[in-house]
Amino acid sequence: STKTLLQTLKHFYKPTHSLQYFYTGVTPGINFPEFTAVGMMDGGQFMYYNSNERKAVPKTDWIKKIDGDDAEYWKRETQILQGTQERFKVGVQTIMKHFNQTKGIHTVQYMYGCELDDDKTRRGYEQNGYDGEDFLSLDLKTGTWIATVPQAFITKQKWESGIVSMLKVAYLENECIKWLQKYVDYGRSVLERKDRPEVSLFQKDSGSPVVCHATGFFPKAVMISWQKNGEDLNEDVELRETFCTLVPEELKNNNYTCVVQHSSLEKELVLKVSELGGSLGVIVGAVVAVLLLVLIACVGVVICKKKFGK
Repeated sequence: STKTLLQTLKHFYKPTHSLQYFYTGVTPGINFPEFTAVGMMDGGQFMYYNSNERKAVPKTDWIKKIDGDDAEYWKRETQILQGTQERFKVGVQTIMKHFNQTKGIHTVQYMYGCELDDDKTRRGYEQNGYDGEDFLSLDLKTGTWIATVPQAFITKQKWESGIVSMLKVAYLENECIKWLQKYVDYGRSVLERKDRPEVSLFQKDSGSPVVCHATGFFPKAVMISWQKNGEDLNEDVELRETFCTLVPEELKNNNYTCVVQHSSLEKELVLKVSELGGSLGVIVGAVVAVLLLVLIACVGVVICKKKFGK
């Protein structure tokens, strides 16, 4: 049932720590580095490297603490990424051959990382893309590769026939988690802070949907939902960014409230649509542009109950 699904999703979106890396390689000829690498911890950038500067650099204050324990850290990261840069250069050319391409602007993207839940549950993943489309992804449980286009089968067979898969699985399940835990220790005051969400109700006019929107919260897991006359609306559960909508026809004869749950709150935050009355239309005209920017920038995960009663 939908109610069971909601309970499952609530459990799934418990607080986690995540470590991610994003690599991008492009063919020469444009005003952009041929290789870039970004390290992200809990959705915030902590490291950056590009082929123009050829040096790994810190992007947040907490990671600089590592210098006191490991004076060679940045030198070692730089050397690793310089080697990765050369492999990407070859990789772009190799995949171009798989697609029978000899010229043009092309990109190879590589994302990998791991997550650790409060209950010590571990997850790892790796995805590879070419020209903005999926190419290969790793099935961590089986150690095999999922090829999403025929041109990826050559790489799939090569990686599965050697030790590449075994090494990648071992890294994601062990080494990656070890570094994640180390980074949490250095950045705990930032990574485990709790920022309360700011919640607003918006409506462009009386015929438009009411939007319940949350921003400014940390950690990134949040749940926004609607209640009708004090009862949860459980139908048609879908994932959304940081908002839930309510169709205006439902407002006339019922009492609707927006309910926000977040780890920074001692109890759920409740906003009543009826208390805002006719002022909603005035508010939204001034904030639409800001709202769109926030929706693009926000990394929140929200469980939204979208459709309301028959």
